[in-house]
Amino acid sequence: MKMLAYSKLSNYFIASFKWITRHSVLLFLIGCFSAQAQEPNQAQKEPKSINTTTKWLQASETLAEVSESGNVKKKSGIVDTAAKWLRSKELPGDFQIHGFVGQSYILTSDNDVFGNSDAGGSFGFTEAGMNASARLSPKLQLSSQMLSRRAGQGTTATPRLDYAVLDYRVYSHETNQFGIRVGRLKNPFGFYNDTRDVPFTRPSIMLPQSIYFDRTRNLGLSGDSVQVYGEAAVSNLGTVSTQFGVWWPIVHNRDTEVAVLGKPQPGHLTREASYIGRGVFETNDKRIRLAVSGIWLNSDYNPAANDPLGPGSFQFSPIYFSAQYNTERWSLTSEYALRHSKYGNNFGTSSPLNGLNVYGESFYFQGEYRFTPKWEAILRYDVLFTDRDDRHGKRYAAETGGPAYSRFAKDITVGLRWNITPEFMLRAEYHRVDGTGWLSKLDNPVSKDTSQHWDLYAIQASYRF
Repeated sequence: MKMLAYSKLSNYFIASFKWITRHSVLLFLIGCFSAQAQEPNQAQKEPKSINTTTKWLQASETLAEVSESGNVKKKSGIVDTAAKWLRSKELPGDFQIHGFVGQSYILTSDNDVFGNSDAGGSFGFTEAGMNASARLSPKLQLSSQMLSRRAGQGTTATPRLDYAVLDYRVYSHETNQFGIRVGRLKNPFGFYNDTRDVPFTRPSIMLPQSIYFDRTRNLGLSGDSVQVYGEAAVSNLGTVSTQFGVWWPIVHNRDTEVAVLGKPQPGHLTREASYIGRGVFETNDKRIRLAVSGIWLNSDYNPAANDPLGPGSFQFSPIYFSAQYNTERWSLTSEYALRHSKYGNNFGTSSPLNGLNVYGESFYFQGEYRFTPKWEAILRYDVLFTDRDDRHGKRYAAETGGPAYSRFAKDITVGLRWNITPEFMLRAEYHRVDGTGWLSKLDNPVSKDTSQHWDLYAIQASYRF
């Protein structure tokens, strides 16, 4: 049995290496625009409000790491050398290009996560991105990123437009500034959503699933939007930054539709004008960070011919509260979400979705400790309740016959990060999970037997340039 697992592991590794190579070349040829995955200590010719990634990196990379990365002599690979060559040329608009690749191996005792992980493990979680930015004028910047992501049945490896932003800074004076962004933008909520696609800017291989659902990742990550942003100093205490916009979410996605509609349906969700915003307070030393985020998402269901469902509507309006405390070695983070899901009355009287009105609740507590600039540990307790009035799913089980544990998930995570070089990182983590509330229903259909108590082991190798 062990020899079979090792053989499968070897075959997965070879196939994954070929996949990464092929898609990295494809992404490089596609080209794109943004500098989101760049080194946090690199000097950039852009306003503070544009450099979202660097600002939010403080949740996962310390000043000690930043200072050391400036002193380590970098080893240049082929891709890294090509990127440096591009940055060294006299290109118009201060053009910059960066990228990243991440490969994970996931093994579960039961249930499937990002592939067939409970049968000898899976290399089915792979991320690769290429991004660049161009300063068109002192007030105007264009940025974009192409992303290829393979993560189970719900996400194919086809490169897709992650974001494409035209940013116009209307006013800027020292720490006070105001501007507008148009295009496909990252959705501003919580601490990590802006940078969740880059392995180096996440606190773990898998983000806390109670807040940052991977099964509805395309919906949560970005959308077509018009946003205004601003930043202002608050006396000598710190700064307040805000973002608010009109948003057309990406809802036509298999995983998202199954998560919203409960199971695959012949029709499709269509997007409607929605709204999203976030306000953040940070002390000048970044020791304390507080944020409040809100979303009002609107979507309609467009039924197919002979569809058992009618043309219903769906509204999702969560509110998020985030807090973080940082020291030289410690970072303590917690986020809480109250999620309101409301379904219209036009799905049909025979559908359990008709008129459904549910409040979900989720939160996590997370501690990160930096032993040295190269070694970091994480401990997290993550809790999700699909219905706060039926926390243990007993009413759901009585009414539908489904497993009660599918309505909640409690996850204890322990992880370790090793920054081998500023460009190369290894991670390992263990999850002990009670419940299946955040599992993908495409990877774990109704026909598949699931288990309430299960273990998840994950390792990841990541490279950036």
